[in-house]
Amino acid sequence: MTARRPVVIVTGLAGAGRASILNMLEDMAFETVDNPPLAMLESVLGDGALPVAVGVDTRSRGFEPAELLIVIERLRLRPDLDVTLLFAAAEESVLLRRYSETRRRHPLAPGGELGTRVQDGIQREIALMAPLREASDLLVDTSELPLPQLRLKMEERFRPDGAPGLAITVMSFAFPKGLPREADLVFDLRFLANPHYVPALKPLTGQDPRVAAHVEADPAFPGFWRNFTALLDPLLPRYVLEGKKYLTIALGCTGGKHRSVAVAEKLAAHLERMAAEHGWRVNLTHREQPPKEYIAAHNHHMQSTAGQELPSGVAGATAPRPDRVSEHCPDGSPAIPEPPHPSTPEGAARDGSPRTLARL
Repeated sequence: MTARRPVVIVTGLAGAGRASILNMLEDMAFETVDNPPLAMLESVLGDGALPVAVGVDTRSRGFEPAELLIVIERLRLRPDLDVTLLFAAAEESVLLRRYSETRRRHPLAPGGELGTRVQDGIQREIALMAPLREASDLLVDTSELPLPQLRLKMEERFRPDGAPGLAITVMSFAFPKGLPREADLVFDLRFLANPHYVPALKPLTGQDPRVAAHVEADPAFPGFWRNFTALLDPLLPRYVLEGKKYLTIALGCTGGKHRSVAVAEKLAAHLERMAAEHGWRVNLTHREQPPKEYIAAHNHHMQSTAGQELPSGVAGATAPRPDRVSEHCPDGSPAIPEPPHPSTPEGAARDGSPRTLARL
């Protein structure tokens, strides 16, 4: 049997959090429509597959509580829909305080014959919306309900299976090239032993098990890792509770090649285990490292070129010939070519000069 499509009709008192509830449902992969004309409510739903949340209140064109209840009853007769009428409410004194803080006009106190007193508008709306409150399937009183708790309440009731949760990005980077602008948390790993000074490890990256083993062999690493994860693990659920949808954790070292890459790999694996339990997503990126697909394409190109070897430091490379100094940085350390510009032929820069070299 096909599951019925969730439809949430969100109504309630102005200032009680109806707009916040719609935003929360949108974050849970609901299609949201705010204040359609009442006559168009049924056509707005259509025959799609995604869950839908529709906001309806006294500002909606043609709004009439009795008419809205008739429309909802017709929708409930459809076998493909699972309709919920949600009513957001709050105590009169709380609504008055919220309007005083925002200094906005109440929709039922716009001036003219109705006057401009917010309290009068609130009382009119309470009386007008009473039938909807009485008929509601879910009454949400936000008088003493902070937004994080309101979000949790909505997720417990309405979050569909497979709705996106917290998206965590773990990023390695090099401090000399600047902090990642999107970073929420930044950690400096330059206190760890640097594989750059070990000749056998220098051309490798932190994705190589030998580099990771070297970093983790530092006497300071076990204590750091224990305290690091003890800090992060309880933070993430609290971020979710506060409504955070994206989190970027940036790990930096001097070159963005060894220490930060190794620890980022280890952290991503650690967070994957937590993510599996909570429905989160973990993305791993190494800002200073070329994409793996480019390295593979470059290796294939170099191997197919007669009499040429791969630059030292790239997977599958052989020792460089003395006459191939152009594929190394001025200090003799290994380098690989930058990826060509999409509009530039392979092997040439945009100005036609030989391809420049980017040090890892």
